[in-house]
Amino acid sequence: MPRPLADFQSTAAGPSALRLFVCGAQSAGARRAAEQVARFSEADGRFEAFELVDVQDEIAAARAAGVLATPLLVVQTAEGEGRVLGDFADPAAVLELVRASCREVAVPVERPAPEAHLLRLIERESDAVLMVGLDGRVRYANPSAERLFGISARELTGHWLGLPRPGEDPTVLDVVREGARTVVQLHALDTHWRGEGVMLASLRNVTRHADAEALLRISEERYALAARAANDGLWDWDLLDDRLYFSPRWKTMLGFEEAEIGSAPTEWFERVHPEDLDRVRQSVSAHVEGSTVHFEIEYRMLHKNGSWRWVLCRGLAVRNEQGRATRMAGSQADVTHRKLAEEQLAHRAFYDPLTNLPNRALFLDRLRQALRRASRRKDYLFAVLFLDVDRFKLVNDSLGHMAGDRLLVMIARRFELSLRPGDTVARLGGDEFTVLLDDIRDVTDATRVADRIQRELEMPFNVGGQEFFTSASIGIALSATGYERPEDILRDADTAMYKAKSQGKARHAMFDTGMHERAVVLLRMEADLRRAIERSELRVHYQPIVSLSTGRIAGVEALARWQHPTRGLVSPAEFIPMAEETGLILPIGRWVLAEACRQMVLWRDAFGVSYPLEVAVNLSGRQLALPDVVGEIREALRDTGLEPGRLRLEITESVVMERPEMVSHMLQELRTLGVKLSIDDFGTGYSSLAYLQRFPADTLKIDRSFVSPMGVRGENSEIARTIVTIGHNLGMRVVAEGVETAEQMEQLRGLSCEGAQGYFISRPLTSEDAGTLIGARPSW
Repeated sequence: MPRPLADFQSTAAGPSALRLFVCGAQSAGARRAAEQVARFSEADGRFEAFELVDVQDEIAAARAAGVLATPLLVVQTAEGEGRVLGDFADPAAVLELVRASCREVAVPVERPAPEAHLLRLIERESDAVLMVGLDGRVRYANPSAERLFGISARELTGHWLGLPRPGEDPTVLDVVREGARTVVQLHALDTHWRGEGVMLASLRNVTRHADAEALLRISEERYALAARAANDGLWDWDLLDDRLYFSPRWKTMLGFEEAEIGSAPTEWFERVHPEDLDRVRQSVSAHVEGSTVHFEIEYRMLHKNGSWRWVLCRGLAVRNEQGRATRMAGSQADVTHRKLAEEQLAHRAFYDPLTNLPNRALFLDRLRQALRRASRRKDYLFAVLFLDVDRFKLVNDSLGHMAGDRLLVMIARRFELSLRPGDTVARLGGDEFTVLLDDIRDVTDATRVADRIQRELEMPFNVGGQEFFTSASIGIALSATGYERPEDILRDADTAMYKAKSQGKARHAMFDTGMHERAVVLLRMEADLRRAIERSELRVHYQPIVSLSTGRIAGVEALARWQHPTRGLVSPAEFIPMAEETGLILPIGRWVLAEACRQMVLWRDAFGVSYPLEVAVNLSGRQLALPDVVGEIREALRDTGLEPGRLRLEITESVVMERPEMVSHMLQELRTLGVKLSIDDFGTGYSSLAYLQRFPADTLKIDRSFVSPMGVRGENSEIARTIVTIGHNLGMRVVAEGVETAEQMEQLRGLSCEGAQGYFISRPLTSEDAGTLIGARPSW
């Protein structure tokens, strides 16, 4: 049965005890109030014990009986008297009421001075503690206060510090000592000290906290300033509220003002290029879900002006204790210029800068893809065409390289017009092009394209104001052969192209395995020929040239021969064309010229200066293209001591007509040097009589193809007769090649031809045999 309230007031608590009766002692408010009172009782020193008594049941009974209406807390002193204090929700108010109650009803007991208990607590306190009188001057300072102010407690006592009176909130103050600043937080309350009303002040050092707050404030200011000044656009996405912050730079990067873009995620994603949107969303989701450490992606965004800008977006998610992403922030940089530069570099890496066609690297890559398709599909067939522009060098030499480049661009456009949409035409370099015909039915599809290309090239090109006609030699290789590497089928198409060119140009040839075998033989022969020059395996043979008016030997033609270590004597018809193509003709030509001049000096000295003997040496097209060919000939004459009038240089009609202007100037220099000149193989090319008249040549040589058909009764001699007439009309001597019978020689005499050479007279001889024949002074 609960006790009535009167029982509380009469209950003795003991001579030195303070008992606090509360309603609901376990509540948070009651505990805080009790802690305040407990500290007071210990500091006051008049009470050795403090007891908290829960009278919740009794209060409930009193309320039920109508005895108690609102009181919730009673304090009982040592004399057993009690005072109702009221609500304990405010611990400070409870404490003040307890103090007042104790002052009124408590009876002092004999015990040590109360300051002793309080001082023990204060002196151990890490915070600086001061007792400050009502006049504002210090009455007491603990050791921590001495350390804070840097002076002793005795010196502090009596000082006026100007501390503010107790308030509801703590006050932050600065303590300056020897130029150093310490930030303190003041907690103060009014109390009694040695019979005097004082303010108990606690000063806590919060300098580090204040510095941290200042640094945080500075950091936030710097971040705000950096966000506005940064070239990158910044963004901050609150994933819980699904709202995005976009910095001003983020918006201006896309051409928008500050107010034109809101904070919804759609402001971002609706501007992403449709082709990139799924990729961006997947990348964001992967990072939010924790699949990636960082968020980083490049994509296109729509600018206000309608253009697409490439951006690089980076970000990082902030996660809570459960690992869930609550926020994601990052930056966005405009990388359009870099992406365009990368695209240009990629284009340069795979496209020809002149014609804008795919280059070798890209063509081989597409060819590699075609081979993979062929390996998967048995019915799949493709073809490779290798094209070389005929007579292109003539344009470069006559009109210059800029005109040659313009011609190549026009040819490239003609090639594109000849192909189907899925086919590829590429420029490998120079005047060489390749075509990939994808998914054809049979070989006729490839030959039809080759014919179509030839028809496109038949129409004239206007180059530098001049009309120019050209054609192409085309080699074709089919995938049906079973290739594994793209380089192999390209090689075979190239081989077939050379076959087409050797057949007269302006035509195509289909690759067969025999071509590859011949190409391997030629490759081996080229290597052998290079070693032949180093090993001195070359020889010079001499074929006599007879004057038809005297029947005597008037000269010899120097002809290169190759003494192969295993094959024996190799015909010039085998190795001279290859030497022309590879450039080996240059060292061979120089050696033949020097050897022929040296041998002629020996014969001159042996047979007498008065013997009208001369040596003819062939000059190739590559030699004529040398800038100092005249200097080389002059040097050979000087080194051997041969008179220029005993040297005759023979230049083929085709070489003369390919570079008429350049050759004419060079021949004039040679004629000035005193060297004699012949136009060889006349009648096999496309001569211009106007040009021939301007050339300083003194001899025409009739090609053997016009001499061989001449019969016993003079048939088939019309062309030879015409050439002799042309030569005489131009003031030139005429020499016939390929004379094999006495009848042919007599017919040539009848045509007033000045000279002849051929197997009827003599085969080419070694220098020893030729010298013996010359010394015998035969007559025909």
